[in-house]
Amino acid sequence: MFKVSMTIGIGVAMALPWGACLSAEMPECFQLRDASGPRTVTGHVIVEALDGGVLLELPDERLEIVEPSTILSRAAVAHPAEAETPRELGTRILAELPPGFDLLVTKHYVICFDTSRAYAQWCGALFERLHEGFQNFWTQAALDVRPPSRPLIVVIFADRHRYEAFAARDLGAAADRVVGYYNLLSNRVTTFDLTGSDLLARKTATSAGRAGLEILARPEASGLVATLVHEATHQMSFNCTMHRRLAPVPLWVSEGIATYFETPDLASQRGWRGIGMVNKPRLEKFLATQRGGALEPIVSGDEPFRRADDAIEAYARAWALTYFLIQTQKPAFVAYLQMLACKEPFSDDSPEQRQQDFVKAFGVTPQALEEPLLRFLTRVSRVR
Repeated sequence: MFKVSMTIGIGVAMALPWGACLSAEMPECFQLRDASGPRTVTGHVIVEALDGGVLLELPDERLEIVEPSTILSRAAVAHPAEAETPRELGTRILAELPPGFDLLVTKHYVICFDTSRAYAQWCGALFERLHEGFQNFWTQAALDVRPPSRPLIVVIFADRHRYEAFAARDLGAAADRVVGYYNLLSNRVTTFDLTGSDLLARKTATSAGRAGLEILARPEASGLVATLVHEATHQMSFNCTMHRRLAPVPLWVSEGIATYFETPDLASQRGWRGIGMVNKPRLEKFLATQRGGALEPIVSGDEPFRRADDAIEAYARAWALTYFLIQTQKPAFVAYLQMLACKEPFSDDSPEQRQQDFVKAFGVTPQALEEPLLRFLTRVSRVR
């Protein structure tokens, strides 16, 4: 059946040991019996395991793994219900959240929040700028990205305490170490009101602009804005056909793209407006820690991102490699993304396969790129 392990930042990494087959696109209705009792779920079968277990995509874009032993019956839905409107979807999600949440619907997002509406509006405007910029950037790079077919869902808690209590279900003990995350199974970004991240009492913002000013006035504003954009970039990447959820997308690619987009612009009350600006913290970390042979581990496997002692350096190398390739070999990088987009959910690439994919795309091994990469970023650091 499906094996699951949690991964902070993106959500989950999964592997299917016995192979799988993709099913038809018509939704199916499942009668299930599990620990919570009998229930009915309807969704599209994304993958079916050889033992009869399935991965379902539900109408609100959540993925649910259904064990074969829980399936009482299944049948095709002859007349699928009409898709929910964004507001109907948001209203249903509100019922799943703790009391006190409200709803904000923007052009592309459904935002559930229990903080000030002004803060939710500021975040909504930030996400909409990212949505437009992301689409434009990759379209101009000749990558076929498609707008998400359904609203993207964001949940914003009023304070860190409420957020951590909720996030512990997904992140466990790590909930107190991150200020936001994207979960591959729920397809949602979850965060909290960063204007109150130190839990100090402050006057509630009365406008989106005021909320933005409160964030940008904080000493840690750069990291706070970067985190919001970083996690929203993951969400965009997995909803615009760039990445497939639960496919073997190397973490250096997904994190490299998120760090490429995350760089804030604190000179504007909007907090972010550019794509591909030099990410100074990542650049400085890369130059301070780069050593021979350091790229191969992040290309052939994801372990450096999951080790607490190595993660910061791994993220810096992912940004450095992504920045370098986009700046110097953009067509090859786009072709590499197109190849990754064809990988099926639950397929399992070996380290050797990942190396082969990299060499096929860029013509050299990761180790052969280390010297030109270091020279390039050293020049970048001197002209800034």
